[in-house]
Amino acid sequence: MRLDKRLAVLGTVLKAGFAERVWEGRQHSSLDRFLGEFDRALRTLAAPAQGIRKNPAQGLPEADMDAGTRQHIARLMRINHTGEICAQALYQGQFLTARIEDNRVALRGASSEEVDHLAWCESRIAELGGRTSFLNPLWYVGSLSLGVIAGLAGDRWNLAFLKETERQVEGHLASHLAMIPETDQRTRAIVEQMKTDEAGHAELAQKLGAAEFPFPIKWVMRVSSTLMTRSVYWV
Repeated sequence: MRLDKRLAVLGTVLKAGFAERVWEGRQHSSLDRFLGEFDRALRTLAAPAQGIRKNPAQGLPEADMDAGTRQHIARLMRINHTGEICAQALYQGQFLTARIEDNRVALRGASSEEVDHLAWCESRIAELGGRTSFLNPLWYVGSLSLGVIAGLAGDRWNLAFLKETERQVEGHLASHLAMIPETDQRTRAIVEQMKTDEAGHAELAQKLGAAEFPFPIKWVMRVSSTLMTRSVYWV
């Protein structure tokens, strides 16, 4: 096949959204894996997220809010967006080091739902006139490192980290719902669906055999989460 035809075929595949399937379906070297995950990182940080599922806010009316309220909610959604950036990095690190194939498949599946969350958060932040955090690359690298470390500790502890993370995120989203006005149906619909998904990810990790972290580790994770939320709210 001529080079120009090959390029045309490749362009069609990419536009159709099949690149991920082609990547997962072939044998690839360590260099392939590195380049693939590096591309995933760039897309997470620099490209608009492309969700698969319908945005829960679609079709719901926009609330009449004053400028201060809109800014506050936009900042809350910025925190949620950065949380999803961290989730992508965490899943990526865990995927790279997971030993059991079923766990790797489950991690990729959960990661795809987190991409939906990214897309929904980005859309809502734009609607509210906000912006995403300048600190996203920093938190991405930190979360990726934690994911790799968790994976190297073994699949039970890898899944334990996932389970506890998702439980804490679920609680974090519940606290946001308490701060979002009932009239803001669009934001609430997004956050409620995210909360449901995170609970499902925690249950999945439990079913796959996650261990239970001791209290000191859970406490350190909460402290780290608090540092992230407080910094990203402003920056």
